[in-house]
This record gives sequence, C-alpha cells and structure tokens, in this order.
Amino acid sequence: MDRITGLLGKAIAWLALVMVLIGAYNAIVRYLGRFMSTNLSSNLYLELQWYLFSVLFLLGAGYALKEDAHVRVDVLYGRLSRRAQAWINVVGSLLFLLPFSVFVLYVSWPSVRNAWVIKEMSPDPGGLPRYPLKALILLAFALLIGQGLAQLFKDVAILRGDGGESGEATTGPPEPTDGSGESTGPHEEVGA
Repeated sequence: MDRITGLLGKAIAWLALVMVLIGAYNAIVRYLGRFMSTNLSSNLYLELQWYLFSVLFLLGAGYALKEDAHVRVDVLYGRLSRRAQAWINVVGSLLFLLPFSVFVLYVSWPSVRNAWVIKEMSPDPGGLPRYPLKALILLAFALLIGQGLAQLFKDVAILRGDGGESGEATTGPPEPTDGSGESTGPHEEVGA
C-alpha cells in the first residue's frame, strides 16, 4: 500500500501547479475580457480549479498519512519514544481514523450512487459533471483506510519489537552507518 500511496501522492502533487496555471489563465482572460468588453472567461475554468483541488485534497490524504504530514498537536509527541508514538498512533487509528473513514464510505455511498444514476452536472452554465468527482470520495476514503491499515501494522510491529526501530525518542533522522550498524559519526552537509 505504501508504494501505491507514494506513487499516487507524487503524481497528484503536480495538480497544484496545474491549478495555479488555470487560475492565472482565468484571471488574465477575465481582465482582458473586461478591457475588450467581451467575456473570455468561463465557469469551466473556475470549476476545474475546484475539482483539481478536490482531487488533490481527497487523494492526497493517504499520502499525507504515509509521510506523517497530517496536522497534530506536537507539543509532546515528538519528544516521546518511538514506542510511545506507536501506541498513540494505534489508539488514534483504531478510535478515530479507521471508524471515521468507514463511516464516510457508508454515508457517501447513496449520494455517489445517485450522482452516477442521474449523471449529476454542475448547475452553472458551462459547468462540469459532478458525478466523477463524487466517486473520488469513495476512492479516497478506501485508499485512506488501506494506508491507515498499513500504518497500523507498522506501529503494531514496533510495539511487538519487530519494527526495527528502537524505543528511544525520535529527534531527527537516524545517523548514517557504515553498513555494520556502527555509526560513522557526525557528518557535515555538503556545501555547508
């Protein structure tokens, strides 16, 4: 699951650039249109930005989970041992992440199904179809459940002692080793 999530996350990251370019284009043609007394803009561009943001947000959630990039209160968490962090992650996954994701799948299904049956469209002139975007809700939360389970298994492995990580506090990246497990000592950054 990590590999799928990683590839998907890196692919959809480019949507941010596409959104910016579409937004810039839309702004430029809107002002050019005012200057030329004609409408060069379209709801299509504005809705496309919203849709791309939705794709980025929905499909990026699993990637953010994998990379531990979700917002959290990190006053104490970063100072805890890896084992204590694993306990917090397991409890959070079992009490919040997985049940909430399953709940969203359950309550979203009727709306998504209905959108596909009626081929739901935007009510705005020149708008885009909404039903494919609504289907992404199901896909996104299914992927989030998959990544949540992958993270849960990793944290359980750490708690069992199979995770290959010590119970010491994590304050940064591990020190480089020479292959034998021995630290090669402090390293300076290139160009520092």
